Amino acid sequence: MLKIEVPVGELVELQFAVPNGPVMVYAVVRQRSAFRYGFQFVESSPAREMIQAACRSLEAAHPSLG
Repeated sequence: MLKIEVPVGELVELQFAVPNGPVMVYAVVRQRSAFRYGFQFVESSPAREMIQAACRSLEAAHPSLG
């Protein structure tokens, strides 16, 4: 969820934390419903690898969520 309105197609810089540490990645807004957004990461980077590792870890810890 975002506190500001961002148009679909906009390139944004996302900064957030995953269990492995802080992440900064560029993404394009692909979906929007009110203040909920869907993003497509636009670069392959260590940040993307950290996000994928965190998602795999969460899925392993909570298989019913995957």
